[in-house]
Amino acid sequence: MTTITKYLCLFLLLNSTCFAQQATQAVAVEPGVSLALANSRSAAISNIQYQLHFTIPAAQIESIQSTENIDFKLNKLIYLQIEFKQDADHIKKVSVNGKTVPVDFKAEHILIKQAYLKIGNNHIEIEFIAGNESLNRNKDFLYALFVPDHARTVFPCFDQPDLKAKFLLSLTVPTNWKVMANAVKKDSVVQANAITYHFNHSDKLPTYLFSFTAGKYTLVNQKMKDRDMEFLHRETDSAKIKLSVDSVFIAHRDAIDFLENWTAIKYPFQKIGFVSIPDFQFGGMEHPGEVQYKASALFLDQGATKDQFISRSNLISHETAHMWFGDLVTMKWFNDVWMKEVFANFMADKVTEKLMGKNTFDLKFLQDHYPAAYGVDRTLGANPIRQQLDNLQEAGSMYGNIIYHKAPIMMRQLELLMGKENFQKGIREYLKKYSYGNATWNDLIAILSKYSKSDLLSWNKVWVNEPGRPVFSYDIKYSGDKISNLSLSQNSEMGQARVWPQSFTIKLVYPTYSKFLVVNAMNAQTVLNEAKGLPKPLYILFNANGAGYGLFPMEKEMMANLYNITDPLERASAYINAYENMLSGKSDKPEELLNVLLKGIATEKNEMNLRLITGYMTNIYWTFLADEKRTGIHAVMEKTIWEAMKQQQMQNNKKILFNAYQNVYLSAEAGKRMYNIWLKQTAPTGIKLLEDDYSALALTLALKTDTANTILKDQLERTKNEDRKNRLIYLMPALSLNVKERDRFFNGLKDRKNRQKEAWVTTALSYLHHPIRQKTSIHYLKESLGLLVEIQQTGDIFFPQSWLAATFSGYNNKEANAIVQDFLKSHPAYNPKLRDKILQTTDNLRRAQIIMH
Repeated sequence: MTTITKYLCLFLLLNSTCFAQQATQAVAVEPGVSLALANSRSAAISNIQYQLHFTIPAAQIESIQSTENIDFKLNKLIYLQIEFKQDADHIKKVSVNGKTVPVDFKAEHILIKQAYLKIGNNHIEIEFIAGNESLNRNKDFLYALFVPDHARTVFPCFDQPDLKAKFLLSLTVPTNWKVMANAVKKDSVVQANAITYHFNHSDKLPTYLFSFTAGKYTLVNQKMKDRDMEFLHRETDSAKIKLSVDSVFIAHRDAIDFLENWTAIKYPFQKIGFVSIPDFQFGGMEHPGEVQYKASALFLDQGATKDQFISRSNLISHETAHMWFGDLVTMKWFNDVWMKEVFANFMADKVTEKLMGKNTFDLKFLQDHYPAAYGVDRTLGANPIRQQLDNLQEAGSMYGNIIYHKAPIMMRQLELLMGKENFQKGIREYLKKYSYGNATWNDLIAILSKYSKSDLLSWNKVWVNEPGRPVFSYDIKYSGDKISNLSLSQNSEMGQARVWPQSFTIKLVYPTYSKFLVVNAMNAQTVLNEAKGLPKPLYILFNANGAGYGLFPMEKEMMANLYNITDPLERASAYINAYENMLSGKSDKPEELLNVLLKGIATEKNEMNLRLITGYMTNIYWTFLADEKRTGIHAVMEKTIWEAMKQQQMQNNKKILFNAYQNVYLSAEAGKRMYNIWLKQTAPTGIKLLEDDYSALALTLALKTDTANTILKDQLERTKNEDRKNRLIYLMPALSLNVKERDRFFNGLKDRKNRQKEAWVTTALSYLHHPIRQKTSIHYLKESLGLLVEIQQTGDIFFPQSWLAATFSGYNNKEANAIVQDFLKSHPAYNPKLRDKILQTTDNLRRAQIIMH
């Protein structure tokens, strides 16, 4: 080998090694946004600004022609990936730093070579056709909903939460449409059949919070304490408008006032705006300047219950709290999405406490959060509050009742552990330090630890990083008629032994008085020294104040005296614990508990408690009774509920029981009674029924009537609001008496275009899979499970869970359980988060096999 040849070989070897190193350093191009890609970009890119223009035609089927400028700064050259989850033919032209470049498109990404880029400021221009999926296009309105990673389905972007940007938006829409976006409208230009609106620069936002809506809306402006607020809605019922619009503005004002005071930070965005959307996928979504709400949650009528008014206030407070928690300070990665939700719920509860008083708040907190959290945490698919996330396309599966309901319980216990003042100081420091930026849960814990003497890292491990709940047991010893020892122990319901540090009360009940003891359960066993020497009680009520989290002991004497407990919060805690013990097989059988609850519906006067126990009753009735037992008990159920409804004095309580009656009735006599109420539109004495109520009753009658009828067609004629008409038209095939028509409806759901209104889909599924119809619908179950991956990939964040819940929640038979078990066994490598969702939503089906036999 010559010297020249040797040097040539050495040069080629070094060169190839160099290129090999470059190749290994490049982030793989794959669908979604991988954690590796997110980390790579956040280290290289800053100062992002999007300038976007969408030309939105009146016709829903026409394409939305769009243009975009992306300006950003690079501190190092990278092989740039820009997300766009559409087909390549949606990309018309790409220019980089003034030069048109070939469209390089792979795995949902527009790829920009390093050769086209430079250190410092860069400018990219893209002409494209916007994707429709997350623009929620309807006949005469649309709304952009991009959480958690759906911005990339509409326009090219860096779709990750820690690349915040300013958005400069313009929209061309039909002249009779109104618009709203994150920023203030700057001006408008009228053309022949269209109008173009220009908006100011938005505040600094992650892509999932960028949003706009356009369509045929009514605009309402109000000034609240020197704040301009705007509200878009499509409601046509004058009574609902009169009852609701002012209340919605006031609720936003009150929530902002409270949060400014609590956080010591003024409202952090340039405008306050909100829009009411028919059949919105969620309760609400917190886009700054354009908060989106489900219309039915905002617009209440004269028949609304106290609980509905409180829920509306709570929802508005929740979305407003997000302006500070999630919008001002945003999680760095979606594994911490729970942080924004826990604070939004936690702060909303504080607003509710101030507005409604401590007693109402404590009761609502218990009922809102504990049953929902237990509904996941007791299952084989229980997930921790904080989860691992490798790719943002899986982010939707992070959402669920653990982050919305267990997390606020955890946060309340943390506040008790730290003390309210220290907790508030820590949160204020956190918000100030990370304003308009991003932070992790570990960043917050580090700050809170400065204000606490407790070991928050150990506390965090069991409450936040691990799933499950404790099961409490007790040991009591007597010396004569005096207590010589009382201790409580906690064990893990599933998995390894752990301790959930927490505080709650127990109540020792005597013939003429009661004694409360505070339990600080910081260890596996807690000895209650204060109990020593006390007289033997008639019974003990565990978790009397409802603050404790877990499964608590139930004493038979307590159950016998359940309706003698005078405090509504204590009764609610007992109701919840009785139901949880029934599910775990530790106490009453389903039919026994059903009979206990039936005895209370005439005597329980608290509206929220009555709603709780009727919910438990109807759930037991349909899910934990065999068909023959239900057939044997339904006449007694109908009579007892109807008589209790007449005995109740409060209008709201009467309506709760009327709804329960509507839910459970099966007899021909009851059917005739309900049909006459619907036909003549004459509600029972003391109850107000309005259009929505009669519509719901028509759907129930159609479900429970086995002869040909025109009920739904007649109800359609009665319905005036166009959006509610369209919903009814969609649901009608799912309620058809013709099995083949129901089959066609289900088969139609395999096509994504028939699943666009997810709220309609889940309502239809609940009728399709109602126990009355299960003999003909059980064959849908296997295919429903088979569709789940696609549902997760194409639907919004709650859709996989609601799809499964609407499908499986009414089943209790062996055949349905076998279908689930066979599916799980035949898919050993199935997506673990979706597997957990299946285990969560079929937990009652699994338990029914045990506790019904």
